[in-house]
Amino acid sequence: MDVNKKTYKGMKVEKNILNLIGKTPLIHLKNIVAGFKGSFFSKFEAFNPGHSNKDRIALYIIEEAEKSGILKPGDTIIETTSGNTGFSLAMVSLIKGYECILAVSSKSSKDKIDMLHAMGAKVYVCPANVSAEDPRSYYQVAKKIHEEIKDSVYINQYFNGLNLEAHYKTTGPEIWDQTSGKITHLIACSGTGGTISGCAKYLKEQNSDIKIIGVDAYGSVLKKYHETKELDTDEIYPYRIEGLGKNLIPTATDFDSIDFFVKVTDEDSAHTAREVTKSEGLFVGYTSGAAMQAVKQLNAMGEFDKDSVVVVIFPDHGSRYMSKIYSDDWMNEQGFFDATHEEAPNKIEYI
Repeated sequence: MDVNKKTYKGMKVEKNILNLIGKTPLIHLKNIVAGFKGSFFSKFEAFNPGHSNKDRIALYIIEEAEKSGILKPGDTIIETTSGNTGFSLAMVSLIKGYECILAVSSKSSKDKIDMLHAMGAKVYVCPANVSAEDPRSYYQVAKKIHEEIKDSVYINQYFNGLNLEAHYKTTGPEIWDQTSGKITHLIACSGTGGTISGCAKYLKEQNSDIKIIGVDAYGSVLKKYHETKELDTDEIYPYRIEGLGKNLIPTATDFDSIDFFVKVTDEDSAHTAREVTKSEGLFVGYTSGAAMQAVKQLNAMGEFDKDSVVVVIFPDHGSRYMSKIYSDDWMNEQGFFDATHEEAPNKIEYI
């Protein structure tokens, strides 16, 4: 049935799922920030239909490519992804009728990889702990597939300015409006850098005093590059958090719009994600835990005062990490239940 027919006039019907992208809620955080100075809010991006903030860039970049004539009916969309962008691209491709091929890091959870397959994408799983120049890396694999397939478009989110532009036009204005311009701090994880940079550009235009704080992982080069403008390969080593940090410098990141970075550990971020879920009822992903962990560290550093209005972006949903941070077995295998985090997992009883 065509929902655009006059027969449906007056009915509250969406043409398709893509109409639901954006306009995600701002949710007041209470229990996890008890005793903190200031007011804290999560921009809960799991409310996007693809359960992550990457829906925004997938739709925006594809529609801009259509407008410019780069993308035509029957073409193939190719991308490098840790999972969330891939899922969003696969979803948009299904609706719009494109083929979708994804090169995915082996660090991505099995849940994410299975979801990509379920959405009809062809998936190449590439080793995570190799250099960006290695022909086996997901960057190089995606480029090679693009070269081999005629009538294909490589999204290239790490080096695509439309990544930043999508958030400049949507996420940033939403946060400004939802806080009535009262926001004092934005805290967001940085991977491709599109989310934090796009939001930062818009928010700084409204009020240059707003602090933009990036979250980076130990094992990533972003924090040091921001401070020195030099890529230090000695900073690179394997880490577990997905979609956060980088072993290269993405041009989609506007480092000048970010005030400073905070680094977080795999272990702390995993436990904090579980804490957000249990204390706030928000089922969040690994990078959301990293962002909230940064808030904890910043609070301990005395960054906030009673007048602070802090927005932290929670990028995706916890359902994508059931085989990782929400698996007690996985947490034990990583050594994450230790003297620092003596969490006693709830037992599941079968009757």
